[in-house]
Amino acid sequence: MRKTALATALLAVSALLTAPASAVELGRQTLPAGDGWGSEGTGTTGGSAATTTYTVSTRAQFVAALAAPSPKIIYIRGVIDGNTSDTGAQLTCASYATGGYTLAGYLAAYDPATWGTADPSGPMEDARAASAAAQTAHIKRKVGSNTTIVGLRGATLRGFNLHVDKADNVIIRNITFEDAYDCFPQWDPTDGATGNWNSLYDNISVTGSTHVWADHNTFTDGTNPDSSQPVYFGRPYQVHDGQLDITNGSNFVTVSWNVFRGHDKTMLIGSTNTPTQDLGKLKVTVHHNAFDTTLQRLPRVRFGQVHVYNNYYEIPSAEDFVYALGVGVQSQIFAENNFFRLGRAVDPATLLYNWGGTALTTRGDVLRVGGKVTPINLVSVYNAKNDPDFLPDAGWTPSLHTTIDPAEDVRRSVSRHAGAGEIS
Repeated sequence: MRKTALATALLAVSALLTAPASAVELGRQTLPAGDGWGSEGTGTTGGSAATTTYTVSTRAQFVAALAAPSPKIIYIRGVIDGNTSDTGAQLTCASYATGGYTLAGYLAAYDPATWGTADPSGPMEDARAASAAAQTAHIKRKVGSNTTIVGLRGATLRGFNLHVDKADNVIIRNITFEDAYDCFPQWDPTDGATGNWNSLYDNISVTGSTHVWADHNTFTDGTNPDSSQPVYFGRPYQVHDGQLDITNGSNFVTVSWNVFRGHDKTMLIGSTNTPTQDLGKLKVTVHHNAFDTTLQRLPRVRFGQVHVYNNYYEIPSAEDFVYALGVGVQSQIFAENNFFRLGRAVDPATLLYNWGGTALTTRGDVLRVGGKVTPINLVSVYNAKNDPDFLPDAGWTPSLHTTIDPAEDVRRSVSRHAGAGEIS
């Protein structure tokens, strides 16, 4: 956005009505002391000290508010679509396409039957990359330090990738995040045994950042779910990446009372097996979240000390489900008092997956299949069917956490109180 346009949009934002008193109070709330890793040290206060607040209802206003000086509180009103122009016109994938890119042309150029297993290269791949760059410039928005972004009732951010990058002290609450779709997925013939489609955008990406609190949000693919995507080259055409990913040496993050629904790759903590920037970091607390018909990365962890407690997992079908907790290289997951509700065909041994890790602590979790709730030792159940075994001790015990509820109570409390619009 040019400087004059930015100034105009900021004036429009400032001219909007002041948020109601109840919303102002919500915007100034901070992460309570002791509420997970996000409360470590200086804690997470976001933009609570701001003297200026913004209430935004269009993409142009939101972009301008994000660029304004901090500390700041941004209230989201109504539905804001990232794939709209500065004048409010709806953009489509064709709006970003450049260099002669078409999906039909891309499929014809890199069909494994004729192209083989080399990485895509040449004019059509160059056109795809340029088109992707155009979409990225429009929908991927940076969130700076000392910022609170909070939704008023019914607030939705559709088609955005919020990027909390090299920032400190950020709060994001009470927003429905919907369908951060990639118009230009890339074919990778070497990903897995038969290749895979890879997309770019998370709803929220946290990279190289500290003291972040994501709370009472709802994450969904809306009317464009992964399950509805076509199959090309024998693999699902993946247009979504993560819903909330925490990577690149991020640290001191609390993820609480959110709903993650109907998605494949849900939450990645640590993006590489190379520990250059991650050792001693990626300390994350994941509590009182609902994972509803999500397929994997609930979360998947590398390196970090990650406390996963009082979450509710609804896994109705074994057809596409992959795993819940991904135990990655040098990860230290401490999982306790979670509630797993499984369809009868779902094997409890698949709740864990070995991504190169060696140990985790699990205790107090419960399993419901049909109407009966029973205790489950996730490590023992996994070890009974898999080799090598996981060791049952992650080597640390969390001390920063809220009251840990009995696992039997988690389904009811999380179902009633998690997600956007449910902050008391």
